[in-house]
Amino acid sequence: MKRSEPPPNAFRALADPTRREILGMLRRGALNSGEIADRFAATWPTISRHLAVLHAAGLVRSVRHKQEIRYELNTSVLQDLAQHLIALVAPHSEGARQKARRARVRPQEV
Repeated sequence: MKRSEPPPNAFRALADPTRREILGMLRRGALNSGEIADRFAATWPTISRHLAVLHAAGLVRSVRHKQEIRYELNTSVLQDLAQHLIALVAPHSEGARQKARRARVRPQEV
């Protein structure tokens, strides 16, 4: 089954180191914005903006839990993004794979 293309703003969202760190934190489980903001020197509005960018890119989901909003990873979009990146570097066909393999094992001419 072919995976869908990742959202175009996913790459922009991943370009920022703070947002990548937030994604790493969410790998361990859902957190609310206050729990995330407590781990950074940035202000709460700055972290809230980072979360909004991640949410708009589809990389995180917001889930209401009682009176708070918790953020969690959207692993399906991350998987789509990983598949997209792998496809960019994978040979297009068996013939291309064989040609690449021959190029790697060709002895160096002196």
